[in-house]
Amino acid sequence: MKISVTRILLVLQVSQVCAFASNSVVNLSHYDLMRVDFERMKSEGIVGVIHEATYPRFDRDSYYGSRQNAATRAGLLWGAYHFGDATDPVRQADHFLTMVASQWHGQNLRPDGVLLVLDFEKNDHYPGGTMRVDQAVTFVERIRQRTGKYPGVYGSENRLRTMLNGRGVSSSQRQILANCWLWIANYHSEPRNTAPWDRWHLWQYTGDGKCDLPRARFPKSVANIRKAERNIFRGSLRRGSRPRREAVIGISKDCDSPLSQSRRGAKPSRSYLWLSSTTTISSSRPVIFSPRSGGG
Repeated sequence: MKISVTRILLVLQVSQVCAFASNSVVNLSHYDLMRVDFERMKSEGIVGVIHEATYPRFDRDSYYGSRQNAATRAGLLWGAYHFGDATDPVRQADHFLTMVASQWHGQNLRPDGVLLVLDFEKNDHYPGGTMRVDQAVTFVERIRQRTGKYPGVYGSENRLRTMLNGRGVSSSQRQILANCWLWIANYHSEPRNTAPWDRWHLWQYTGDGKCDLPRARFPKSVANIRKAERNIFRGSLRRGSRPRREAVIGISKDCDSPLSQSRRGAKPSRSYLWLSSTTTISSSRPVIFSPRSGGG
């Protein structure tokens, strides 16, 4: 029996990925029109959902609030992303945080934390143009300024490599973005070109039914979503442990946006994925986002 070298390498790669990561995160947006079965999603091994919150130009995803409520009821972790464009990045960041905070305040059920992400990809279907690298830097710095934490950055492997090595992009800009955790898309193989990051933290391996990986290990559907956007999570999900004090972000009762509850003088750190998903929440200082650094 002949077995190609390519097939052997693919099997080894899949085994390596599965050894340290879990196929446990789904992302959604207003383009997913179905009534999502979050209970079934959880029963199939999903632990977290990242949902579009805002998109160009300064629109809000109308499904975000109700799905946050339903996913929380099902016991899933929650995240929010903003699809960036070429308009004022500070205004975009503020709009994003206001949306996330208002929905966090407004729900009867609220997640223990909200994971924040910038969707930094080519904008060819919304008004406002495509976000540049310098604008992405300003956006993530504004999130850090408002929350004390850098958000995640999402993009395809090829596009991130092209954008971050483009003419006019400085090493300091790349380093600022490297302070964020990396959510990377590649529907063909495990991402390898992650510079300036040393590794990826979340890998989107399928979207819109596109995936060239073995379906047995990399399914394209989940629950009642036939063409899901699924992600490999690199890390551990240890429930019940408290995050470090400097890694807790809260919402003030008298403010409609996330405010840093970081220890004074602490160096801002990356907003790592749900490595500590539960914390003690007081009525005066509710937690909106409770990350814990887990390596990388």
